[in-house]
Amino acid sequence: MRIALSAAAALLAAAVLSAPPVAAEPPDPGAPVPECNDPSCVPGIQPGAVLGAPCTNTTYYAFGVTSWGRVVFCGSPRRYEPRWFRSTELRGVKIEGSNCSGRDGEMAQAPDGLFLSCDARNGASTWTRGDI
Repeated sequence: MRIALSAAAALLAAAVLSAPPVAAEPPDPGAPVPECNDPSCVPGIQPGAVLGAPCTNTTYYAFGVTSWGRVVFCGSPRRYEPRWFRSTELRGVKIEGSNCSGRDGEMAQAPDGLFLSCDARNGASTWTRGDI
């Protein structure tokens, strides 16, 4: 009986370990983006973030909220380790490269979770990667 159970467990472990990893499908770039203009509809915001505490992701799903409701973002200033900073206005979910006129310096998140910042360059304000 023990040998049979051991053999079954070994086969099950081998099947699990040899199965290919399942990855989440990236959003369809042609799919319409639901309208989202404030933090309440932004997916992936980390609850319980502590201002100034270490954080791990400065590129995707980089926003958090403190216990008192302050929106923060995970940033890495200069050569220091990433930590939570106060965020400027979080304008919801936007498309990278789209117009953000009048929102200079404000932040958003792309549908795939990319951290965006509204930057004025060459006479136009657009949503650009916030991690560069």
